[in-house]
Amino acid sequence: MSTSARRWTVGLLLALAGGALAVYAWRAVQDSDWAEPVVHYIIFDGLPGTLRVSAAAVVGSALIGITLGTLLTIKFLPLQALIRLYIEVFRGLPILVTVFIVYFGLPSISRGLEFGPLLATSIALILWGSAQVAEATRGAVQSIPREQHEAASALGFGWIGRHGYVILPQALRRLLPPFVSLLVNIIQNSTLAQVIGGLEMLEAAERQNERITAIPPIGLGEIKAFQIFGFVMVLFFLLSFPLTRLAARLEKRLV
Repeated sequence: MSTSARRWTVGLLLALAGGALAVYAWRAVQDSDWAEPVVHYIIFDGLPGTLRVSAAAVVGSALIGITLGTLLTIKFLPLQALIRLYIEVFRGLPILVTVFIVYFGLPSISRGLEFGPLLATSIALILWGSAQVAEATRGAVQSIPREQHEAASALGFGWIGRHGYVILPQALRRLLPPFVSLLVNIIQNSTLAQVIGGLEMLEAAERQNERITAIPPIGLGEIKAFQIFGFVMVLFFLLSFPLTRLAARLEKRLV
């Protein structure tokens, strides 16, 4: 069996597994009175938090990372050292440590640096994600043949024009597959907001699980953790799987 055929087979099996999980979750909702408010809370209260954190982190990581990665190619040692320090620090730190620094550490420096749980998680993911994007951008820019730089210079472009109109459009094409993979990582790491009380999907599921487990009249006094967190697993799969397939497809076609 060829590599392409194996990939399609694995993708099909994963899609079928995801579909089976989705059907199971839907039937659980239909057959259980307790499930409807749980699912409603996870989707309409938790999912928007996940999407807001992910969207902010992706946009911030792209803007900062591409800028830093491009500047890193300038042969100016002090600038390179500062950007390299930024990259190595935030790539090397566990993301949870960065979350704690932003959420607990910065307010101790200034009250103006006090952020809510979701915003603090977004900032931490931007710091981590931009470091990843910066390193990938550096590699993508440096992979463009030197003749392209020389040709752009011969046409009268300065450094900004050369990179804005000639180099970066080609580099971004090569950067797209790892950027889509980064998006998957950001979506999954958005669950770190749960550690500091941010309302995203995992935190919403945790709250509903505690409510269901509590003794009556507060809850049902029953354990439904498998069904609740299984539903969250299905949601994350439905968000992540298409993106992982897209990243693999882009890597094959664009690079």
